[in-house]
Parts: sequence; C-alpha cells; structure tokens
Amino acid sequence: MAKMETKIGRRFEGKVAIVTASTQGIGFSIAERLGLEGASVVISSRKKKNVDEAVEKLKSKGIEALGVVCHVSNAQQRKDLIQKTVEKYGKLDVVVSNAAVNPSVDPILQTQESVLDKLWEINVKATILLLQEAAPHLQKGSSIVLISSIAGFQPQPAMAMYGVTKTALFGLTKALAAEMGPDTRVNCVAPGFVPTHFAEFITKNEAVRKVAEGQTLLNRLGTTEDMAAATAFLASDDASYITGETIVVAGGIPSRL
Repeated sequence: MAKMETKIGRRFEGKVAIVTASTQGIGFSIAERLGLEGASVVISSRKKKNVDEAVEKLKSKGIEALGVVCHVSNAQQRKDLIQKTVEKYGKLDVVVSNAAVNPSVDPILQTQESVLDKLWEINVKATILLLQEAAPHLQKGSSIVLISSIAGFQPQPAMAMYGVTKTALFGLTKALAAEMGPDTRVNCVAPGFVPTHFAEFITKNEAVRKVAEGQTLLNRLGTTEDMAAATAFLASDDASYITGETIVVAGGIPSRL
C-alpha cells in the first residue's frame, strides 16, 4: 500500500466524501482512494458487521473514516447517512453513488413487477432521493459521481433490465449536471468487466473470463482500483471543467449507444 500512496496525490485534503455500497468491491476501493488522498470518508452498506470491518481496514491505513449502516432504499437510513456525516464533519464535498442490484437474469418481458420495482428503486430512484437529502449540505465546488456500467450502452441479454437502469444513469447525470451547476459538478463512470463479488459470474467461469478479456483492447479485466482512479479524477478539482459527462473505464471495449 505504501507503493500506491507514493503514486497518488492529496487532492481531497480537507474534503468530506460519502460513498454508498462501499464495504467491498468498487465502492470500497473508491472510499480507500479518496481517503488516501486526504478525504474524510463516510462508508455505508446494509450490514453493520461489514461496515465496521471496512472502517477498521481504512483506519489501519491512516484514513479518517466514519461508517453508517444505510440500505439506500430506506428513507430513514438515507437521512441518517447525511445527518451523521454533517454532524461529524460539518459539510459535504463529494457523493459517490455506487449502490446497485441485479436480482434477475430473466428477459425483460418475463421480469416480475416486483423485480422491476427493485431495480428502479435501488439503481436509479435511491440515487435521486439520496441527493435530495445531500443537496442542502453540498459545498461550492462539490462533486457528484454516479457509478453506471458499460451495460448501460448495450444491455446484455442476461442482465438486460439492469443495463437499462444503468442507461438511465447517463441521462440522470446530464439532467443533474444542468440542475446542480455551477456550484456542483455531476459526472458518471461506466466500468467494464471488473471481477468483484457482484460480478462473480465473470470470474467463476474461466471460459467466460477469457471471452471478457478478449473483448478488451488491453486484454485484461478491469480492477476496482482502475475504477477508483477514474472516480477520484472526476471528483477532484483536476476535473473542475468537466460536468455532465460519462467516462467509460473498460479497457477499450466499444461502448456506443
């Protein structure tokens, strides 16, 4: 980890950042990266045990961290996430919306209404509701980053409705950038194939993994650190003239709508 710390700057010194669904995978790596660059990071997920363990990991690396249990579809827990952050740190500079679910591999026309509701609720609506809570506390020069997916450009059969919700985040990014500017920038990261617990279907099957690697120009899957680096860039003042944009971090996989 010392090696990584020597490679990166301190762009978030004095900043406060919330990352949702941040106790493992891409969310944890984003929280870690922002923290190593000086941010006080607030991490959250549904289970207290996972939150506590993640906070300890971050603190062991010298990162100032607060953990709050937050299921993003729970209104009171969303409110608590923002209130506890502001109570402890007095402000809010960065929000990274990373929470997502993919509860079904059914074709869209065979997907149950309850599953459709859950996909929209977690992947799209919860982001909006969380930002409604966060908006009054965001500082001038603040930054929002939504985590979408390359699946949003071309939804794949086994995760078609998930892909469509990720398409919605591209539009939400542009709409919020117009609404929240000039004081707050809003951008989006669209990860490609990243082997995480969320995407186990890629890594468990060697043949699937090889196909996924072969679709990239760099001939490798992405890492959670790759996604964290892009997110940190967009959230930082290095991207101070970028808003309403989506950066595809997918090793060169074609990604046109």
